[in-house]
Amino acid sequence: MNGGKYGRVLGVVLAGGKGERLMPLTRYRAKPAVYFAAKYRIIDFALSNLINSGIFAIYVLVQFKSQSLNEHIERGWQFGGALRGRDFFVTLVPAQMWRGEHWFQGTADAVFQNMHLVSLFRADRVCIFAADHIYKMDVEQMLRWHTERGADVTLAANVVPVSEAGQFGCIKTDAAGRIVEFMEKPAVPPEIPDKPGFSYVSMGNYIFERSVLEEALIDDSQQPTSHDFGRDIIPNLVARKARVYAYDFSTNVLPHSAVEAERMYQWRTDKPYWRDVGTLKAYWQAHMELLSPESEMTLYNPLWPIRTVSFADPPSYSYPSDGHDCMVNRVLAAEGSRILGATVSSSVLSRNCVIQPGSVIEESIVGQGVVIGRNCRIRRAIIDAHNYIADGTVIGEDPGSDAGDYFVDPHSGLVTVGMPRILYQRECDEKAMDSFSWSTFS
Repeated sequence: MNGGKYGRVLGVVLAGGKGERLMPLTRYRAKPAVYFAAKYRIIDFALSNLINSGIFAIYVLVQFKSQSLNEHIERGWQFGGALRGRDFFVTLVPAQMWRGEHWFQGTADAVFQNMHLVSLFRADRVCIFAADHIYKMDVEQMLRWHTERGADVTLAANVVPVSEAGQFGCIKTDAAGRIVEFMEKPAVPPEIPDKPGFSYVSMGNYIFERSVLEEALIDDSQQPTSHDFGRDIIPNLVARKARVYAYDFSTNVLPHSAVEAERMYQWRTDKPYWRDVGTLKAYWQAHMELLSPESEMTLYNPLWPIRTVSFADPPSYSYPSDGHDCMVNRVLAAEGSRILGATVSSSVLSRNCVIQPGSVIEESIVGQGVVIGRNCRIRRAIIDAHNYIADGTVIGEDPGSDAGDYFVDPHSGLVTVGMPRILYQRECDEKAMDSFSWSTFS
């Protein structure tokens, strides 16, 4: 897309989030590195949107517990051979303390500390996108909206009922879509002019004119703010009467083929999709939605693929064993997963996990390399990677018993089994364990 009607376009993906509300899934990894939908990582959705939209120059800004995220990007998101070059790259950018001896202080500071990369690329426009949501959108359509209106900044705005909008940054626009006020979690969210009962909320995705971005970040760096795009940069630009517009995400159209859909009967007309998976409840619900044939999210649109790292794992397999039937219903299973004489329903199985005979798994997410022993009963649980669940274990039936061994989410009752501690030497103490590199296992 560089040098065309949109000028030189640079993608910047913000992937430094801690994801504290997703603990213990984020104990050893950054939120964008958390697994989703059996074989993907959360960041794969943001990167796929940009690549599918023709944006091939992308910097990924990382910070907290980023080793497994770094390895994921290096293994699966590199251009090879003749394509690798100045305009074709997905490059990791850690906090390098260019502006002082401190890490990124906020989303705006993360970009400010790396403005030299924008300058060296000679970007005309910068797409700053979040890496911690699950979403599908054609960014080129947002770019078109941005340029046609001569905007300084454009925000991707999701349309939600007024009753749900108060938990997000809310946007008040005029009839033309120009933002006249930006409010962080207001008690009374503003309604969309032509959609009573609905509000615009910010998705954390922005397109900036380069000159506007530079000026705004330099000014913000000199102020005692939180250095955040949503809390500081956007409200200040709106107050200064900059041309800040809201792009209605619900108008986005993903490419699809009705003929192909009918032939395959595996995906409906693809629609824009966005979910905040910032809590364990939201993360689990997004997975359960995926398992419904009526889900708004599809992974089966060949014209809009979600890309990720590919491994040489064997196919998924299920069969009766040891006198137990094998029953599988509404299950999303990644490569190498095996269901051996077990019952699995409404669940997601990641790579190379094993469910042994006699076990019953319901409404659960089973992580990579997990082995669930014989005759277990597990319901409404999230089991993170590399756990071994002993024979006869029961999870999800007795909250009191679960709380003694696992993390029970007080908001949903979901049980989460975090990744196990992996002892690399018998004599290591607690302090040494906390400093151990977990990249291989996360």
